[in-house]
Amino acid sequence: QVQLVESGGGLVQTGGSLRLSCAASGSIFAINDMGWYRQDPGKQRELVAHITSGGSTKYGDSVKGRFTISRDNAKNTVYLQMNSLKPEDTGVYYCTVQTVIGTGYWGQGTQVTVSS
Repeated sequence: QVQLVESGGGLVQTGGSLRLSCAASGSIFAINDMGWYRQDPGKQRELVAHITSGGSTKYGDSVKGRFTISRDNAKNTVYLQMNSLKPEDTGVYYCTVQTVIGTGYWGQGTQVTVSS
């Protein structure tokens, strides 16, 4: 069993910041990639940020320059620092981890709401 526990979501005004955390626990022997996705009702899921086991990062076009993904391998935790938030950043944010054998796991999601 693998569990991903997300925290850090909430309500923030335009221009504000939030830091999301996702801690993995359970029968985890080796994690490869980690990432964050977001989705609003009736909209498609989109990639927010991705980080490899070696620390290489990629970002969705809409968040480049504003969001930063990082990881603490000793704690099996991935973070998403979100700055200069905009209303269009509103959505449910899901963290995901991929094991070295290709099995993927998802967090329960945390709501981020950006008000004007």
